[in-house]
Amino acid sequence: MAASDARESRRLSTLLEVSSALSGTLNLRSALHKVLEILTKHHGYIRSLVTMLHDNGELHIEASDGLDGPSHNVKYRIGEGIIGRVVESGRPIVVPRVSKEPAFLNRATKRSEAAKEELSFVCVPILLNRRAVGAIGVDLKFRADRDYDRTVKFLGIVASNIAQAVKIQRLIEDDKKRLVQENTQLRQELKERYDFSSIIGTSGPVRQMYEQMAQVAAANTTVMIRGESGTGKELVAHAIHYNSQRANKPFVKVSCAALPDSLIESELFGYEKGAFTGAEQRKKGRFELAEGGTLFLDEIGDINLTTQVKLLRVLQEREFERLGSTETIKVNVRLVAATNKDMERAVAAGTFREDLYYRLNVFTIFVPPLRERKADLLLLVDHFLEKFSREHRKSIKRISTPAIDMLMSYHWPGNVRELENTLERAVLMCDGQVIHGHHLPPSLQTAEASGTVTRVSLADAVGAFEKDLIQDALKTTRGNRAKAARLLDTTERVLNYKVRKYAVDVRRFTN
Repeated sequence: MAASDARESRRLSTLLEVSSALSGTLNLRSALHKVLEILTKHHGYIRSLVTMLHDNGELHIEASDGLDGPSHNVKYRIGEGIIGRVVESGRPIVVPRVSKEPAFLNRATKRSEAAKEELSFVCVPILLNRRAVGAIGVDLKFRADRDYDRTVKFLGIVASNIAQAVKIQRLIEDDKKRLVQENTQLRQELKERYDFSSIIGTSGPVRQMYEQMAQVAAANTTVMIRGESGTGKELVAHAIHYNSQRANKPFVKVSCAALPDSLIESELFGYEKGAFTGAEQRKKGRFELAEGGTLFLDEIGDINLTTQVKLLRVLQEREFERLGSTETIKVNVRLVAATNKDMERAVAAGTFREDLYYRLNVFTIFVPPLRERKADLLLLVDHFLEKFSREHRKSIKRISTPAIDMLMSYHWPGNVRELENTLERAVLMCDGQVIHGHHLPPSLQTAEASGTVTRVSLADAVGAFEKDLIQDALKTTRGNRAKAARLLDTTERVLNYKVRKYAVDVRRFTN
């Protein structure tokens, strides 16, 4: 009884160690070797091996213990030998006397015919979702009184633990493949999204900007992007990165204006644990995160003088130290900066270092304001209407002529960003298929589009709406007044009266 208790205790101890070995690492092959060593240590197995089924339908030895030579090249076909039959049937096989079994292949080890020691072989399947994905086999000293059923059950539990480890590894590998595919797809989407063609416009200033971007993208030159707020400086920075040799490396953005002076240095360069109150662990800065890629410093004119000194050193020496550290870190990062400030005035006022300014101002790209590229406005309008119609599930087909006139006459102090917000609002307000003038914000509702008129009389509002509808109908009918009248469910005489009343130029629509 005491001997039986000792065997049970040994088996439980073995299973605990096996479970620990399989869960302690993501390297399945290493874990399998450890499992076989545990079995040999506690149960005296002469030799042991684990075979796994590969995609080509062959069984390969993944781990072994006690074999005479290298076993990684040993293969079996399903149904071949004892191991192949176990995997084919999904049922264990016991060979009490190996020397008496003709189906035993001796492929994994060379057993001497002169050896006096008789061996037994026990092989059990590794089942995953009721399908054999491999097998575990062990050589034992032959004993006539051995209880093979207990050995089979014990190895079956070990095989079950191995099956769970295989399942986890396959899940991890599937997730890794999915993440790699998603990463590749997202990078391709980013490259397409920020291709030069994604910057909408054909006007002279925009064509000049395209040329400058194409000239500098392939180089590692530091770029300074200048332009008013809302002109699309970040879009230009993205396009430069994703059309450069660093496209597969990180693009890291830092909004210098959004970070207080006390934080910007730690954000850029990182810090060590204990560098200051609240620094509970080491943190990498944006320079380290952008290693091999591009660091985009938006609103560079807002950084303080202390940080400017450190930034100058990075540009000159390509190295820096984290806060609270003396370790020098080398970096390979391309710097792209952007600002809407008058940098020359800032240098003259002493708020921006002159030497840093010249380090940043190697290649300057000016992004034109919308008022200087009015020829691109209709292209931008079409783009944003399509975008927001899709996002908000609207079926907007076009924008009316009066609404276009209002957009064209406005001075757009907020540039493309203001235009984008204006059109999103119009799409949300529109309950039909055409954007009219009354769907636009109040700042565009005056003839001069000055944004100064905030009140309008009811008669004027009705008149503007009526004029808008008439012009839209004339545009649809190419200036045919009779057809326009039918569209508006009125008579041609009434329509002509309204045309004269609102001074509508019908000739605009006849071309």
